Amino acid sequence: MDRPPGSAYRSSCVKLYLCSNPEDSTVERNALRKSVFPKLRQHCRHTRGLDVRVIDPFEASDSSRWPDEQTRQQLINECRDSSAGPFLLALIGHQYGKAELPTQVEVSEFQVLLQESQQAKISTQEVEGQYWRDENTIPPSFCLRPRRSTCCPQSEVKKEEKLKPKPEDDGLRRLFQTTVSRCVHKDLLSSDRAQRYYRSVLDVDLRFALENQPKHDIAGRCLVYIHKVINAKGEKEKRMNSQIQPQPESTSESTDGKLLSHLCDSFLPGLITSSQLLVYTMATECDHRHGYTTAKRRTYAQSLCQQVYADVLRLIDNVNISETSESAHIGDALAIEQEEQEELCKILSSFYEIIRPEEEKIRAYVQQREQQRPLVVVGGPCTGKAVLLAHCAQKIKSWLPDSDPVVFTYFLNLSNNLSPKHLLLSLCSQIASQYHHSRSLTGRNLLDDPSCSNNNSNCSLVSNLDPHERTTGDHVSHCCEDLSVEPYQHHSGIINTDLCLSELKEHFSSLLSLMPSTKNPLFLIFDGLDHVNYTVGPQIIESLPSPLPPNVKVLLTVSAKRTQILQAMDPQSPACEISEGREESGYECVALGLADRKQCVRMLASLLSRSGRSVTSGQQALVNQSLTSCCLPLYARLLHLHTSCWHSDSDVTYSSLPDGVHSSICALLDHLEHKHGSSLVVRALSYLTLSRTGLTEAELSDLLSSDDKVLLEYVQQNETPSSDVKVPQVDVETFLVDLRSFLTLRTVKGSKVLFWVSRHFKLAVTKRYLGSHDLRTEIHSAMADYFSGQWAHGITKPSLANQKSLPNKETAHIAPYTDWQPFIFASSLKDIGRVNLRKVLELPHHLQESNKWEKLEVGLLLSLRFHQAMVRAGLLGNLLAMLEDEQGSSHWRCSRERGLVANILKSCACFLQSSPLQLPTVMETSLFPYLEVFPALRGFFREIREERRKRGSGLGVVLCPLPSVVPSIHCLKSNFAVREVSVTEVAGNDCGMVAMIMDDGTAWFWKGSGFDVVKLLLSWEKSKLKFAGLKSSGPYILLFTRCNKLFCWDVTGPEVFVQLNAESESKDPTSNIIDGFVACQKKLFIWFKEESFVRMFDVCSETVTHFQCQSCVTCLVCSSTSLYMCCGQQDGTVSIFDTNTLSLLGTCSDSKRDPVTLIILCEDKWEMACVDRTGNLTLWDVTAKTQPPRFVKKILSYGKSDNILNTDYSEEINTLLVCQSHLVTLWDTCDWEPWDKFLSPQGRAFTHAVLSQDGHLFLALLDTCPFVLVWRVSTGECVLSLETNEQPHTLLKTASDIICVAPDGCLTVWDAEMIDAAGASPTMRSRVKELVAGQTGDWFYTTDGSEVVWRWSLKTGVPDANLLHEGPVKKLRLSPDDLHLVTLSAGDIYVWQTEMGQNILRLSGSGASDVLITPNNNFGISLSDQSLSRVWKLAHGSIVCSIHLYLSDAQVSHESTFLIGRRGGDLLAASLWSGSINKRFSCVESSEHVVAFQTLSHPDFVVVMGASGAVYTWNVAEETVCKHFQLPYVFHCQPQDFQMSCDGNYALLSTDNDSINLLNLSWLVLCSLKAEGPVIRACLDKTGCYTAYISSSAPQEESCVCSLHVRPILTVVRLADGERIGSVFLPKQPLTLVVCKCVFVGFEDGSVGVYSISDILNTQVEPVGCSDPVGSKVKQCPFDRTPVGWLPLTSPNVTWP
Repeated sequence: MDRPPGSAYRSSCVKLYLCSNPEDSTVERNALRKSVFPKLRQHCRHTRGLDVRVIDPFEASDSSRWPDEQTRQQLINECRDSSAGPFLLALIGHQYGKAELPTQVEVSEFQVLLQESQQAKISTQEVEGQYWRDENTIPPSFCLRPRRSTCCPQSEVKKEEKLKPKPEDDGLRRLFQTTVSRCVHKDLLSSDRAQRYYRSVLDVDLRFALENQPKHDIAGRCLVYIHKVINAKGEKEKRMNSQIQPQPESTSESTDGKLLSHLCDSFLPGLITSSQLLVYTMATECDHRHGYTTAKRRTYAQSLCQQVYADVLRLIDNVNISETSESAHIGDALAIEQEEQEELCKILSSFYEIIRPEEEKIRAYVQQREQQRPLVVVGGPCTGKAVLLAHCAQKIKSWLPDSDPVVFTYFLNLSNNLSPKHLLLSLCSQIASQYHHSRSLTGRNLLDDPSCSNNNSNCSLVSNLDPHERTTGDHVSHCCEDLSVEPYQHHSGIINTDLCLSELKEHFSSLLSLMPSTKNPLFLIFDGLDHVNYTVGPQIIESLPSPLPPNVKVLLTVSAKRTQILQAMDPQSPACEISEGREESGYECVALGLADRKQCVRMLASLLSRSGRSVTSGQQALVNQSLTSCCLPLYARLLHLHTSCWHSDSDVTYSSLPDGVHSSICALLDHLEHKHGSSLVVRALSYLTLSRTGLTEAELSDLLSSDDKVLLEYVQQNETPSSDVKVPQVDVETFLVDLRSFLTLRTVKGSKVLFWVSRHFKLAVTKRYLGSHDLRTEIHSAMADYFSGQWAHGITKPSLANQKSLPNKETAHIAPYTDWQPFIFASSLKDIGRVNLRKVLELPHHLQESNKWEKLEVGLLLSLRFHQAMVRAGLLGNLLAMLEDEQGSSHWRCSRERGLVANILKSCACFLQSSPLQLPTVMETSLFPYLEVFPALRGFFREIREERRKRGSGLGVVLCPLPSVVPSIHCLKSNFAVREVSVTEVAGNDCGMVAMIMDDGTAWFWKGSGFDVVKLLLSWEKSKLKFAGLKSSGPYILLFTRCNKLFCWDVTGPEVFVQLNAESESKDPTSNIIDGFVACQKKLFIWFKEESFVRMFDVCSETVTHFQCQSCVTCLVCSSTSLYMCCGQQDGTVSIFDTNTLSLLGTCSDSKRDPVTLIILCEDKWEMACVDRTGNLTLWDVTAKTQPPRFVKKILSYGKSDNILNTDYSEEINTLLVCQSHLVTLWDTCDWEPWDKFLSPQGRAFTHAVLSQDGHLFLALLDTCPFVLVWRVSTGECVLSLETNEQPHTLLKTASDIICVAPDGCLTVWDAEMIDAAGASPTMRSRVKELVAGQTGDWFYTTDGSEVVWRWSLKTGVPDANLLHEGPVKKLRLSPDDLHLVTLSAGDIYVWQTEMGQNILRLSGSGASDVLITPNNNFGISLSDQSLSRVWKLAHGSIVCSIHLYLSDAQVSHESTFLIGRRGGDLLAASLWSGSINKRFSCVESSEHVVAFQTLSHPDFVVVMGASGAVYTWNVAEETVCKHFQLPYVFHCQPQDFQMSCDGNYALLSTDNDSINLLNLSWLVLCSLKAEGPVIRACLDKTGCYTAYISSSAPQEESCVCSLHVRPILTVVRLADGERIGSVFLPKQPLTLVVCKCVFVGFEDGSVGVYSISDILNTQVEPVGCSDPVGSKVKQCPFDRTPVGWLPLTSPNVTWP
């Protein structure tokens, strides 16, 4: 493109104006519309991220609806200015076309024409009837009366009559041309001026588009196609024309021919030379008898379509498009957002045409260095606050010539993300970037805060769960206090997105204090803070230091009636008081009033002049009067649109003008409805107003073309309605041109979208057209359908065709109306594609607003494709905010799944920002272990599999190893004002509620999945209460305050806190501490610390009852009916009361008199178990209610007599856990015996422990350990560690969750079933030392060196058999047919039949150190370095022969005839029939010795590697040797790494740090594969298709905390072309690697991972049974999957001598 240097098109649409002679191009234009433009649009959307619109002014078949010359010129200018590339497509045929009647003729010229006509005796009556004088035009002119109705007519004209020229038009045209000719002859009119009366619309449009235009607007931007037709008129047509046409018509044809010839042969060639205009000429010669037939025209149209498609595509591909629409880094996305804000500032500042006196006050504030208060511009609606601040933002640098200010503007009314966290993140990131720091936000991940919903409910005590202080942020660690390390983004531009709001505020405040300088002052400008969510503005204001730091200025706008922002800045001032210049206030105030009327009048006159209009003096008086009553800039601009429609003879009065902004907008809408049709205007404005970020012009056109209410007006009467009717683009474009003063374009994520420059238009449109909720839902639903691509792939909307009664508006073009809407546009399988950002931004909003919650949650939030688009677009933070958003929580069904996915994304956010294409692999490995726990994620997982199949290559998970980390489903932190605040008491219940009391007296609640941590505010006598503690029991939570008041809340009901009158009788306030609380059957039992009584509060009757005990109460339990109450006491006594009669039924006590810690009442047996503080258990029989309890037994706790820390009793599984500092004891509560005991690790102590959901595991906290450790009860092994961010405070267990509470109040929540699934993952006792896999792909076998070999099933993914031995297993060998497994254990050889599960042979006396199986499956070979090696029959163990020499690294030849191995530097071959050494390979050079070799599938061939790097082949049978070549030194073979494929084509020579050296023997080519880091393991596929290797991750920056960056990586490479098939991050350290159809990895913790290879080139099929792990399965407890034990023979059945 020949553009000015450095320029690039910022538009996102190619807008083509189709210039043609409407009478001679109908076939060609229809062909282009049908076959070229849709294909062109789809191609551009997929490959360039551009849309394509074609504006054909003559698309309507009714010529009365064609736009006039002025409108066409506006359309051409619009295409020229906003098209990203070519803007003009001209079709010139063999007909020039009729001249267009002039729409406007200057008065002087018109009078000359009239005078000349009268002198020539030509009647001017018709001319004078069609033209009238208008003094409001500039210059005054005679204007053609409009022919078409301004509203959309219901035309009943026959289609074939519409294109016929009207007789009066032809008469006027001839009159003008005759008169003009006479005037030119008399020199009354110049020849150039006269041309306008002869030129056709084609000529006029072409000259306007091309004449006197700069070269860069023509070269590469315009296409002209000239079609010359020879013998166009046949003989028959000529004869008819000569008989019918009068002589003047022939003269007209001659003139048209000359003009056409001048256009094609003079004007256009001149532009080819001067401006490189692209002109294509084609000639068609016709038969002189028939002329230009329909068939000839269709043939030309087909060739034209092919040429146009190729040419336009080439021009678009050559365009330099500004690439700002997609970024993998959040930092880039934030920078793009700031660029969009700067563009928005420029757009708004362009509306500043009235000089406001307040500008000088703002300038003075900017220049006052000592001013340390924010400046607030206060004004009423439509006073121009945003425009004024935008103008001032542009002027700040000129106001401060001696400095280089940094200016950030935020117009929040027009922002896409309005959360305070996102705004603060953007501010911090941009401030750090602008002040040239190399790094930012290192500590945490900065996340968008979802919109808050207020769940307040009030009672007499003013209960309020305060939404101002809640958050969903993850707490990982405190941010770095030293801003010199810049905690915002890494060198790579990757931003951590996990700071909570309070930490962000602190960072923001610190940046303001440290970054700006005198040379580089900082200016922050906010507009619309008071119009967004009411919590956002105050939180941003609270983030500002007070007073402001030096060199920092803050300017913001506030509406006069919205004062919450002012109150946040100055809490002491009354909310209603706004005083300009008050010194004691916390801000500087500038009141913006009405504009000066004279300036408004001048602006109106200027606007009219620019549009070629004016008003008469009488009309001006009315305008002045209106501006006196409403002197607002927006009103003056609206008056311009009204007055520009006036003519000098218009009958206007004061009532003709609307009296305010709202009325003016309504009048404008009336005018638009009258001009463009009600349906089109109403629906278009509704779509624009309810869109989230605005709509592109193409999207608006598509939506209108899919709207039945609009399309009904485009179907004619008595015609069958088509389902493919489309609104003409020219109708949409002319509508937008009429609104361009108020509806303009701005950039959002790389797309130019339409937006209202004044929010009042949104308000007016909403009030006028969108007053009902159903209407808004309908519009949102339509947009959701559009952006989801519901009617794509040829599936058309059925509704239009089903209409029976249809009005008859002018027909529209019949074509498919919309493109498919994928999340990612891809033009080929290998193309990574472009993110469909428009769908990503708009679809979630419209699904939510149309109440399509299921589609939003399942179709988007749990969709891989949506996640891919968000991550690749740099919107990971937005994605996380959506996943964690609690808005609409009552509609969510998968909040736990969303939480899990969000936390997985957080844990690898750093990696995904740098490698977004790895998202499917990361999610597959992370989600695979939990698919049975979360069936809703199976769809997500299925998308991953489909994505890999579509891509044609990749690694899939078949068997996932034991997860090293169980991801949490929620991580929530309270935004405390003081960082040092800590938890003093915490409680939870089975309803999922968690309550915390902090040491500052605040109370915080978490109501479970789908909610945030919120602060409780209770007021008493106009003061906020401080809390001292809390207790929980059943559905109730009991709170007690520092002023000795008790409040109770039933969490299953409304948020009503009931005060209880149950205070302690002690006068000492410090003793009024609640020690315990039990709720049962609407009765609440409360006892106080160091008190000997219990209060019973009846919720129903609100009565309080007193129970007195012998000593201080320590615990309490009630029967299920609450009839009986048992109180444990300090002296070891238990008292039993009847709660109805309030009588003491009996007491019992332990002889040791230790305080009772826990009482368990088993009502089915009427047994009472009492546990004292040292863990001793006493069992009592309480069957006889009227008698004292009967002693049954006592079980003492042996060992240290530590006090009990906590207990956990599960009645469902009959288990009691007792936690002491050194011991965790599990009790079987059926027979009340200790089940098992677990000692704490040496040097550590337990601090808390709870049972897992099903009791197979228990979780415990250790002192000075930041993890939650998980033990498997059956084995006593610690199998898991749950990561927390700091030393845990306590553990809570709810019905479905395990919750860790940190000292600072951070909650980390794990799903209990996830922990069970991870804890039950099968693992061997020790590291996997050896792994063998069969060829059939059904099973594989592993050993850890113990006496057990595990057989794993690939169909089930778990071990199904344990092969037991009497000693440690050293070697495993599987026969090629998978029928026999040979193991070597404690000197004995075991032969197992794998199908029957039997040990058929146990051979002793072999002295073997290794075993082999021959390829024919018939023989086994025992290798011994101390005695004879033997060949024996696999079926019964009989010896065939013995080999006397030990051969190292021995292998069996492919024909099972020789045992080949190294000895003394040579290669020897021993016969398997005789055992004799009868073949020897020795290198030619005496110093050469064999370092490695490999038998091949070719009979008796062996590849031999010499120490010098020589490569040989040895034919064992013929004893021939061939040396192939010498390896370079750097590629020398390493024996420990050497591997070779069976066919001998590929050899793995060595691994060198991060390289893998390979040899292609078939082509004699050496190659080196570069790994991501040092290679740990490498394995060559025996088939020669792939090589797999495991490497360490490349070193990252020290600030990187991403878990994936420290994990080893498994990679598979196709050997044929070196193409990488796929990579997988392994969860732990690998030890073994095997490639056999799948990739098998054994890990050091005893777990195994299996990964399938998908490769379309090799048609590799995933193993049977593992290809669809997401199918429906019967859910089974993972701990119930017990492998079958295969017992060995009790003694050897074969003994060798």
